[in-house]
Amino acid sequence: MSSAGDRPARTPANVMCDWGGSRLRAFLDVDGRIAARASGPGIARLGEQTPADVLCRTLAPWRTSHHFERIMLSGMAGSRTGLAEVPYVRAPAALAQWRSAAQSLRCGEDTVGILPGIQAQNFRDVPDVMRGEEAQIFGALRLRARLAEGRRMMVLPGTHSKWVEVRDGRIARLQTYFTGELFELLCTRSSLLRLGGTFEADEDGFDVGVRNAARYDLAANLFEARSAQLIEGRSAGWARSFLSGVLIGAEVHSMGAMPNAARGELTLIGDPQLTERYRRALGASGIEAQCLDGDDCVLAGLRAAAEGMSNE
Repeated sequence: MSSAGDRPARTPANVMCDWGGSRLRAFLDVDGRIAARASGPGIARLGEQTPADVLCRTLAPWRTSHHFERIMLSGMAGSRTGLAEVPYVRAPAALAQWRSAAQSLRCGEDTVGILPGIQAQNFRDVPDVMRGEEAQIFGALRLRARLAEGRRMMVLPGTHSKWVEVRDGRIARLQTYFTGELFELLCTRSSLLRLGGTFEADEDGFDVGVRNAARYDLAANLFEARSAQLIEGRSAGWARSFLSGVLIGAEVHSMGAMPNAARGELTLIGDPQLTERYRRALGASGIEAQCLDGDDCVLAGLRAAAEGMSNE
């Protein structure tokens, strides 16, 4: 019979975290399967909290039943405002280079491994950077081995959308678009959607926005979101979807005109609803794309990074 002071044995587990500017996504990995998920605020939304406090609180519910053998973090955890700044790896960068540049540090009772971001030239030959998307890309290469062959283009929609050229399994170049953050700013801080109503998605509004993006410049398109509500009786949901179509369509149209960009089938990685919107916009331009789930890819990438790394 156990004494009152005895603790039950805790199950060994790894913790994999994708920590972006908008949110923290944590995965409890037990014997190669995801036993639980948790979320927290992104690095840009911590308020008065420190990154270490947020990480500790997010993982606390799992500690009673699990012993953490390894904690791996990708994304903005390695930025200047994260747990510790981890220098970028310069492209062209393969998985081995990315993994070897990770840094370990003590965070409370844990040792955590923080992976770096990647610095590369964009398609206008201007420096560009990413933190977090590289984990999804290397994960996609693990999940779809053929993507590591030849020249490929991967698109990762999000707050700051990334178009990434991969050559023989190495991240070579990337192009960032401000699409997601601009959409949020227009929806919440501009006059375009302040007429009231619900924001139920409207595919017609999205398709109209995509078509307009190929015909007119961005500034000429935006105000239609407001005037269509005032004059044509369009709903707030139509206007919001229209803005989404205009911005995503502008991104697709711009990238299509970019010199030296990889052509052919694209691979979209991210939230299924968002990647489907991009696939729809790309299809309107006659571009084929396959979609991969962002969570599946980031987990595969973090597991690949953890391979061969010491527990120290």
